[in-house]
Amino acid sequence: MTEQDDPEREYDLRWADSAEHKEPSARARMLAARWKHSPPEPVPFRADPEGRAPRRSSWISTAVVLGCVVTVIVVLGYINFRAPY
Repeated sequence: MTEQDDPEREYDLRWADSAEHKEPSARARMLAARWKHSPPEPVPFRADPEGRAPRRSSWISTAVVLGCVVTVIVVLGYINFRAPY
C-alpha cells in the first residue's frame, strides 16, 4: 500500500493549524534579517504625499457631472423636438 492510498496520512488542516511552533515565511525571515542590521525608518500612517496638489471639494466634481448629464438630456430633447416626424 503506497502513501498516496493511505487515508490516515491525508493532510489535515486542523492538525497543521494546531501546531505549537509555526515557521515564518521566507519573506518574513528575509525582512527580519535585513531589519536586524538596518531597521526601517518610522512612517506615519497615510502620510501626505509631497508635491501633490490639494484635493478639491467633492461638491465641485458632483456639480460638473450633473451639469454634463443635464446638458446631454437637453441636447437630446432639443434634437428630438426639432426632428420631423
